[in-house]
Amino acid sequence: MPDIIQFNQVTVIAGQNKTLLSDITFTLQTGAKLALCGKSGAGKSTVLKTLLGLHPLASGSVHFNGRPLNASTIAAIRSQAAYIGQEPVLAADTVHEALLLPFQFKARRSHKPTEAQIDAVLARLYLPQAILGQACGQISGGEKQRIALARGLLLGNTLFLLDEVTSALDPESKQAVLKVFADPSLTVLSVTHDADWLAQCSRVLEFEAGRIIMDTRKDSHHDHT
Repeated sequence: MPDIIQFNQVTVIAGQNKTLLSDITFTLQTGAKLALCGKSGAGKSTVLKTLLGLHPLASGSVHFNGRPLNASTIAAIRSQAAYIGQEPVLAADTVHEALLLPFQFKARRSHKPTEAQIDAVLARLYLPQAILGQACGQISGGEKQRIALARGLLLGNTLFLLDEVTSALDPESKQAVLKVFADPSLTVLSVTHDADWLAQCSRVLEFEAGRIIMDTRKDSHHDHT
């Protein structure tokens, strides 16, 4: 499988002397589920933000589909990947408007989903159809996370950058989300503390103080570190 994302000895420094990431190296292949775990402040979310162009590299390199990180690569990542944080901003008045928001742009207007497609995605994520009429400001954090996921699925995104997306979910909703991301066609780079999520991932990198301290890979036959 080709590598979608490559980090090669990446170091990120904030301000004058605070090292956020130190010598980070890993690859993410098409269809893989890679989780970043570790204590708060260990550097996990910084990896996602670096990929999105929000942190400059002090040293090392990042490649996306074989191309080095620069303005055009960052634009490609932002258009092709769904980034979903712990508190997604839906940027619309109602849930229905939030789901259709990306399709207002000219490049995506012809791909606007049908109401049946919207209903099907909501059902996969255990969301009632009635939520479409609700105000975005009135729904729960867990519902916002799933609406953001639904928007990514409707857009046809196959790369998901997820930051603690199960943190606000009840057990039933979490199982629905886990089932969605078990899809082999979806590539996932996630930050999580969730044991169920970690169990489903094909590779887990444990971070401490901006470094990778453990790399656990799994395959269909056995687990090894």
